[in-house]
Amino acid sequence: MRRLTRPLTAALTAALLFGATACTGDDNSSRQKESRARSSNYDQLVARQPARTGSYSPTRDTKNFWVDTWMKTPNKLSYVYIQNASGAYGYFVLKGLPVSYCVSLLPPEVKTRGDLGEYDGDLIVQGPSMDGTYSSNTNCGAYYGKDATTGAYVEFSVGQNQSYFLYDQPLELPQFQGAKPLGPSRIEDVKKQKQ
Repeated sequence: MRRLTRPLTAALTAALLFGATACTGDDNSSRQKESRARSSNYDQLVARQPARTGSYSPTRDTKNFWVDTWMKTPNKLSYVYIQNASGAYGYFVLKGLPVSYCVSLLPPEVKTRGDLGEYDGDLIVQGPSMDGTYSSNTNCGAYYGKDATTGAYVEFSVGQNQSYFLYDQPLELPQFQGAKPLGPSRIEDVKKQKQ
């Protein structure tokens, strides 16, 4: 029995060692080698050049300024100056901020059960917008808002040599002196309403 046990033990040990090396044979694939090289390089760089920490964030401060400017006062007015390709300016006075067509009240994707043939599973797909249609993010240069004095719907687009500048108050800059109203509200009308 002893004579049989030793060869059997040796054979089992060899099989386990062979199986263990066979399972790790994929560790030497090109992708895994590159992945290990990338991780190793990143670890070395972090050790040599760790990320610094600061005691003040100007970005967070400016984000908080945006929150204080736009998220504290309902119906706050925005002044949208638009410069066309020839350099002339016009403006809109809106209640609140202009909103891009790319903005949605709902997440743009939804999880749904998909028929994947032999293997069913969940898929992340584009969800419908609030208006029941499917929109892509291709119309991000179109903006809309509510006119400050009439409540009328106002829409404008930028791009193609047209830019817009947004302020939370009318500006007396020289380039804006001849700006013409592009919607129903004029700056003078809004000033009268505030008095």
